[in-house]
Amino acid sequence: MHGEKKVVLANGVFDILHPGHIDLLRFARSLGDWLVVAINSDRSVREAKGPDRPFHNENDRRAALLDLGIVDEVVIFDELTTQQVLRKINPDSIVKGGEWSIEEVRRIDQVPDSIEIILCPLTMKSSGVKHSTTEI
Repeated sequence: MHGEKKVVLANGVFDILHPGHIDLLRFARSLGDWLVVAINSDRSVREAKGPDRPFHNENDRRAALLDLGIVDEVVIFDELTTQQVLRKINPDSIVKGGEWSIEEVRRIDQVPDSIEIILCPLTMKSSGVKHSTTEI
């Protein structure tokens, strides 16, 4: 805990906001007092997703998330993993989409055991396909 506040971290590209993103952010918000979203920088998005991404620059993505009214803080990180962000913010928990496993998240981002990893259940379109910016 950070004083009296429980800090929750969510991370990702958040390029084209869709219902899956909103569900994840609402879920994350319900778990704590302060929701921080770490978004990949434009450079790291290009490295991870290819030269045609992101569709929206990091400042516009940051502003859109803050405008939702459920996110308390947005930080931009330039690395491909959240290791450094986790060290700086030291959240009580991190929320990831249900396409991940807790073991994958802990291993890939080297999440310390002191940080709880919580998976958000995936939400699906009426067609049964998961919401995804890549699919859009």
